[in-house]
Amino acid sequence: MLAGHWSGVAARVGSVCVGGVGGGVNFGDSVEQAEFRGAVREWIDGLLPFSEPPVDEDVYWDYLRVWHQALYAAGFIGLTFPVEYGGRGLDATFDAILLGELGAAGAPPFWKSGYIARVLMEYGTDAQRARYLVPALRSEERWCQGFSEPDAGSDIAALRTRAVRDGDFYVVDGQKAWTSDAKWADQCLLLARTDADVSAHRGISAFVVDLRTPGVTVRPFENVIASFEFAEVFFDGARIPASSMVGEPGDGWRIAMSTVALERGPADNGFIAEHRRALRHLRDHDGACLDERELVGLGRSIVNVEVLALHVSQTLWRRVHGGGSDAESSVDKLLMTATEQELSSFLRDVEWSRAVGGERSSALRNYLWSRAASIYGGTSQVQRNIIASRILGLPR
Repeated sequence: MLAGHWSGVAARVGSVCVGGVGGGVNFGDSVEQAEFRGAVREWIDGLLPFSEPPVDEDVYWDYLRVWHQALYAAGFIGLTFPVEYGGRGLDATFDAILLGELGAAGAPPFWKSGYIARVLMEYGTDAQRARYLVPALRSEERWCQGFSEPDAGSDIAALRTRAVRDGDFYVVDGQKAWTSDAKWADQCLLLARTDADVSAHRGISAFVVDLRTPGVTVRPFENVIASFEFAEVFFDGARIPASSMVGEPGDGWRIAMSTVALERGPADNGFIAEHRRALRHLRDHDGACLDERELVGLGRSIVNVEVLALHVSQTLWRRVHGGGSDAESSVDKLLMTATEQELSSFLRDVEWSRAVGGERSSALRNYLWSRAASIYGGTSQVQRNIIASRILGLPR
């Protein structure tokens, strides 16, 4: 019975939640933001329809490089970076607008290592900013994040990779695991222990490491969705310049927390726009075929996405206006995880007949990938601990 009323439901819900993808609920653009949004939409309209991304991963990364360079040439990469480093000096709201519009249009993924470049902008030396930021913005160099280890995943303080000072160099020995995109990266933001005589958190430092350095070996491995996104990275006496340290000795923990806070932020990675687009696609292509149970699932997914969007909007507002803390990103991360996993489960169920029939199903692939949402960027258990101690003030 409910399925017969689908068109009316879609008209009411879609206009606010699903059909409004790219704006979603409009919280009121300023004149400058509205002009920017219009410029982004006009640019996107000139590119539509987007071509299907290549299946071969090596070709896909070349495809992404070309796409990111097109974004840079149009002035849409590095919006929050200073002009002298190739940016436009805007606030984080403009990145969120861009990501929303790109996600709504079904554009290729946005600049994945942007949050690492922002860390270098904040903590790097003038020489490091001059050397690395513009090539990163132009996608001339790609980055990965060398944090996790076999025995130090969410517990970064347990890492064992060591960097020992030797004159003008540090000698690095150890292993990183689950390093995303290392197979295609040029540079790595590495955490290593530089002082074993202080507390675990205080003895960590951060470095920029060229992955072509002798003594560095990248060993990709295949994951459950047949991707080689992850890799182990081995350091066997790799000598890196002392000038490659980011921040001061012992700043690694602070830099790591800033990095993962940016990595966790749904406003910084376009997840909300992607979720809204998936719901819009379902509405447009399968809406009339949904049964009563599936319509309930659709409603629940819409509510979850919009709750996430509202909370992220609050977080973004506080960031732009100088309020809030990095700990608030843990709330966003928990909401994002719950939203992504429930939505992917719902979409998998809707398309299950195709998945079990042998046809390659994006819904099944997304479902399998969503299982990692409660692990990457810090596990859900770690996020709850952060919220308990740093937001709620509960004792450890």
